[in-house]
Amino acid sequence: MRPSTTMPTVPTTSSTSTNSIFDELESQVRSYCRNWPAVFTTAQGSTLQAEDGRSYLDFFSGAGALNYGHNHPALLEALVDYLRSGGIVHSLDMHTTAKRDFLTAFRERILAPRNLDHKVMFPGPTGTNSVESALKLARKVTGRQHILSFTNAFHGMTLGSLSVTGNSMKRNGAGLPLTNSSKIPYDDYFSGAIEDFLWLERVLGDSGSGVDKPAAIIVESVQGEGGLSAARPEWLRALSELCRAHGILLIVDDVQAGCGRTGDFFSFEEAGIVPDIICLSKSLSGYGLPLALTLIRPELDQWEPGEHNGTFRGHNPAFVTGTVALERFWSDDAFSTRVKQRSAELHDGLAAIAAGYDGAVVKGRGLLTGIKFPDDSAATKVAAAAYRRGLLVETSGPEDEVLKTMPALTISPDELRSGIEIIAAATQEVLGVPSAPADTPGPQRTEPRGEDDDT
Repeated sequence: MRPSTTMPTVPTTSSTSTNSIFDELESQVRSYCRNWPAVFTTAQGSTLQAEDGRSYLDFFSGAGALNYGHNHPALLEALVDYLRSGGIVHSLDMHTTAKRDFLTAFRERILAPRNLDHKVMFPGPTGTNSVESALKLARKVTGRQHILSFTNAFHGMTLGSLSVTGNSMKRNGAGLPLTNSSKIPYDDYFSGAIEDFLWLERVLGDSGSGVDKPAAIIVESVQGEGGLSAARPEWLRALSELCRAHGILLIVDDVQAGCGRTGDFFSFEEAGIVPDIICLSKSLSGYGLPLALTLIRPELDQWEPGEHNGTFRGHNPAFVTGTVALERFWSDDAFSTRVKQRSAELHDGLAAIAAGYDGAVVKGRGLLTGIKFPDDSAATKVAAAAYRRGLLVETSGPEDEVLKTMPALTISPDELRSGIEIIAAATQEVLGVPSAPADTPGPQRTEPRGEDDDT
């Protein structure tokens, strides 16, 4: 979401002098607070409470870092118990019981059921750390320097990650040339007018093309920051086959779309592919605590000890909450089934809104879905109108042209309905009465309530 240049006027009981610290001391780089100037105090599930007494429904989920909502009680209890026990908090990459429990749960609940034998690397606390380690390893293993990424991709804010990011505003912040990477068209970039991968297949097979074979291709199954473009399963399969045919490593950046955001734990499961390297972060800890990992096919794990390291790559409180999240939500298919049901309800609700405005379309997949309006400025205005009504929802795309919804995977049907209704009202405020007023009743519960549904 690109920050607005003016602060919305929202009543507050806080004194101006108290809140002036934000403007006086914080860097101009801050962004989300410019669109949502409330001072938040507490949160539970899908609701945040502000200092002025207002409540906000959360369709943002910490930019995808809070897939199980705020302060999930099971995770909170485990975290508090661990801290009170005197458990290790900081350990770099040393062995701890918390790490052992997390690795055991990750292998048993995630890797083994999907027949994945990838090694687990803890590269540092954030998604961009995972991407950086993936790029470094791909270059080290192949001996090649070039990386291919896709139009409108977003992979992080450090230099290596920025080099494979498409957004020009983000890239301009680097302050120096971003090299050793090239961009290729994402799925449907040419609206079907040109065959996918036509150029890439041609130059890779032509020894006179002058194009060096890349070390890797990095891709998002859903472009969370790039306008919610979602790759078709057949497109992802074709990409995987092309990489295999030419000895190119395939890296899937699942930092935002992974950890259940699209229904399955990994966003690429629907396509039936097995990436060489997988990047995970955001909701991996389940609680908003920093944690990232890089999954590596065993034969690619060619690091020398300490060749890639970091002080905060072993955050034990995150291991604790992450273990509880894996055991609670991913021990069987029940939670995934509920997420897919909520996803269908969200898609239907947004589609009903979009149907009332010529040219508006629904984009994305799972609980990473939004509306693209024909007027590129509409989404930002709708998001602001939704905020005034008590809903946190952001935008996506190079021009912020897509209204992006990311509710918690644990959101209740009533909360989902309320959010959809707020979006409908906000859209009508900005764009007028829909041409064909749509009935947006929101979700209806179609399965029995489970213990993990919204608690």
